[in-house]
Order: sequence, then C-alpha cells, then structure tokens
Amino acid sequence: MNRIHQKLQENKKLLSIYFTAGYPSINDTVSIIEDLEKSGVDMIEIGLPFSDPLADGPTIQASSTQALKNGMTTEKLFEQIKDIRKTVSIPLIIMGYFNPVLQYGVEAFCKKCQEVGIDGLILPDLPVDVYAEQYKDTFEKFGLKNIFLITPQTSNERIQFIDSVSDGFIYMVSSASTTGAKSGFGDEQTQYFERIASMQLKNPQIVGFGISNNETFTQATQYAKGAIIGSAFIKHLTNKGVNTIDAFVKGILN
Repeated sequence: MNRIHQKLQENKKLLSIYFTAGYPSINDTVSIIEDLEKSGVDMIEIGLPFSDPLADGPTIQASSTQALKNGMTTEKLFEQIKDIRKTVSIPLIIMGYFNPVLQYGVEAFCKKCQEVGIDGLILPDLPVDVYAEQYKDTFEKFGLKNIFLITPQTSNERIQFIDSVSDGFIYMVSSASTTGAKSGFGDEQTQYFERIASMQLKNPQIVGFGISNNETFTQATQYAKGAIIGSAFIKHLTNKGVNTIDAFVKGILN
C-alpha cells in the first residue's frame, strides 16, 4: 500500500510540513527531512524550487530563489534523497511546478521518484483535465499519487471531478491568496471548510495556506484530515536555523 494511503488511515489529525529543497543551505535537505520525522511530522512536502513560482507567497519565493542560487536542481534533489528510505518511513511528496518535470521528461521523472521512494506529487499548474487525459497512467504506473488543489472559488462540479480523478488526498487551499501565514480563519473560510466537509468526498482533505501555529492547525483540522504548514516553517528555518526543528513542530502539535 502507498505510504500516503497508510498514513491517511491513521486515527489522528495529520501534520504535513513543506520546505524548499536546498534551503537554507544546499546540503540541508536530508537532515531537515530526518529531523521532521523524528519530531513527529506525518508527511513532508519537498519543494522543488522554480524560477517563476506563481502560487507562492514572498517567504517561499525567497527560499526558492536562494535554493536556486545555492545550486539546487531536479537532478541534485534526486541525488540527495537517493538513500532517504534507509532512514525515513513517512510519506514524502515533491511539490513544484510542471515545467521542471516536463524538462526532465514526465516518464523519467516519475520513474526516478519511484526509485528514490517518493509517494506523490503536487503540481499546482498541471490542470486536472490534462493530467487525466495525458499523464494519469504514467503516474499510476510508478505508484505516484497526484494531489490536486481546490480553493473557495472552485465549483462543486470541478471538485467532484477532482475527487473522481484523485486517489490520495485533496489539498484544500484555505483562501484565494498566495501562500503565507495568517493569524486565524474567519467566517468565510469556516463556511468553505464546512461546505467541503458536507460534500462527503471519497478523498480526505488536508488544508494548506495560512496555517502557522497550534490555533490555526486546530481550526483547520476541525473540518479536515490534516493541515500543511509551509511559510511559517521556512520563516522558522530562516530565523532560528535547522537545529530547532523539534521546537517548531512541538509548538504546532502541543
């Protein structure tokens, strides 16, 4: 069974952490992954930096820019994590943009993901229709779950289609803005969470964008299986360094 499926079946609210590969330093990738698992994180999204990150807020954009300056590439990431499954057992997802995957070759990229133990991909700019028609068979051939994003503006009809094509979880974007920490969720977002929960989709939902502390994690997971933290974690790495990961995670979960 795919590690994502196994994790989703656990009777708990899941914490997924996003970070940018090659940030703060080029060789931090593996140690960050290992430390996150040791700290109690349930899933990890490894950000593949890209020069034109449309959906990302300033914090993640800055980390991507720095990672690229540090020399991070698709090939470098695969090289860094080639032995990751010797030390890490939780689901690992690569999140990035479709252009680097196309440049690498979709089949070659998926094959490499399978070889190094990646469980899924999040490619926000790959339309679900295009995926279903052109790439679904390739992803499934290599055991990869492709995770799609929905927003408050996504129609119910579109959400139902995404649910039908998906086999993992749905990434529920909490607002229509770019990524970044918020102080809390308002009535509009709560209504959105409730609307999606009432649709009784076959795939569980994990909420992302705007989650930065125990309060927002608790709010988001009231209606969903889990929550994703990205910008707040990258800010923590920037300000406190890579040796204080455990304190960050404990602050979210406790």
